[in-house]
Amino acid sequence: MLADLHFLVVDDFSGMRAVIGNLLKDLGYGKVTEAADGREALARLNHNDAVPPINFIITDLNMPQMDGLELLKTVRATREFRKMPVLIVTAEGKRENILSVAQAGADGYIVKPFTSATLKEKIDKIVQKRSVAA
Repeated sequence: MLADLHFLVVDDFSGMRAVIGNLLKDLGYGKVTEAADGREALARLNHNDAVPPINFIITDLNMPQMDGLELLKTVRATREFRKMPVLIVTAEGKRENILSVAQAGADGYIVKPFTSATLKEKIDKIVQKRSVAA
């Protein structure tokens, strides 16, 4: 199951993409692809010929070009991607941000900084919830 997960890590800060990617690999998850913003993320999703294909998005909330909320809304509105798990990662823990991403269909929310245990717990919870619903 873990090897079947291919994460798309979206953050405008390359250092944060690397940190999350390394945490995922250390936790034993499958493949990781990176994107610098929502537009690049959508381009990667639309040209998703990787094996295994991208099937889980971890995105920052605040980015230039297209932010995480807009990416989330676009993913949820696109037939091919609407059921893909989306985990939001941000430095902002404001209640209104959490509510807006929850209402837009995010599967989870993590406030930076976070530990690998927190990341694993969120991913495991999302995977378990989605496999029960499938």
